[in-house]
Amino acid sequence: MQNTSVVVASNKLRQFIQCVYGQAGLSDEHALLVADSLVHADLWGHQSHGVLRTGWYLERLRRGSMNAASPIETVRDRGAIAVLEGCDSVGQVVAKTAMDLAIRKAKAHGVSAVTVRHSNHFGTLMYFTRMAAEAGCIAFLTSNGGPAMAPWGGARNKIIGTNPWSIGAPVEHGAPMLLDMANTGVARGKIYLARQRRESIPEGWALDAAGAPTTDPEAAINGLILPMAHHKGYAIATLMDVFAGVLSGSQFLSGVNGPYHYEKKSGAGHFVSVYDIEAFMPRAEFDARMHSFIREIKSQPLAQGFDEILYPGELESRKAEKHLAEGITLPADTWSDLKRIADEIGKAELLEECLQRIS
Repeated sequence: MQNTSVVVASNKLRQFIQCVYGQAGLSDEHALLVADSLVHADLWGHQSHGVLRTGWYLERLRRGSMNAASPIETVRDRGAIAVLEGCDSVGQVVAKTAMDLAIRKAKAHGVSAVTVRHSNHFGTLMYFTRMAAEAGCIAFLTSNGGPAMAPWGGARNKIIGTNPWSIGAPVEHGAPMLLDMANTGVARGKIYLARQRRESIPEGWALDAAGAPTTDPEAAINGLILPMAHHKGYAIATLMDVFAGVLSGSQFLSGVNGPYHYEKKSGAGHFVSVYDIEAFMPRAEFDARMHSFIREIKSQPLAQGFDEILYPGELESRKAEKHLAEGITLPADTWSDLKRIADEIGKAELLEECLQRIS
């Protein structure tokens, strides 16, 4: 196959991914959740966390390191606080369960905190903080992940994950304000995406296994990702693991495994905290203050090369509108991997429907 990208319709792509996970043992509801989370990442322009990962999660289900139908257990429930046992279930299912619970508790108590142990990778965090924003809340969510970088001052032993975090807040009549970021200079998935696109990576992203700077994504995957802002990224990632790993009772540091280690249980932990806006002030007052906040940001003089100032989450919203109308462009290697999966499960025709003209 030539190394050319393909354009697919998001609704058809979602149906195909749902079918993949349905055949792997997930319920219709859970298969749709995973599919929707992956397709949303592509719609937002975060392809490092999109359908590129379909095969990763599928292989983990096939090898039993991730469970398709395990119950999610409540370990502790104390008013505004809860601790959940993920039982190695699908990460998106566990994360949604935790966020739903945190929202309910915030509505009852004003604020809430829910930790999760023994879960799995669940894609973009903003998919879940957006849920809280849509419910009239502000949310904070973090998760630990497989080792990607060395501690600041350490040599070549990677023990600290990218440990991303997200904050979501509602904006009346506008896209939610959403932050979703890793604490490395770049999310590990973007290096995998560069490999699929057969592109080099910028200098300053990673070191190879010998500790030398590299622009080769394969060497970077086998080496170290560098922290953002030097020691600051290391420090933030470390504290995120205290929330997601230590406090939750899950694995932490080198005890966590990434989604591409198919035969190893993840051990990932999560931490979510939700704040009900109405507990702090009337919603109308908050909305007015947010609009004033955004107006001041957007009214600032523009830097050279810019024609507009956007708030966090606004760019993703615009990209989603564009990709819904025009289709999602997938790298050739991502499409090849989806074709391999389609052939394995006997759904080649269903995948081909994704290539229909966008209406």
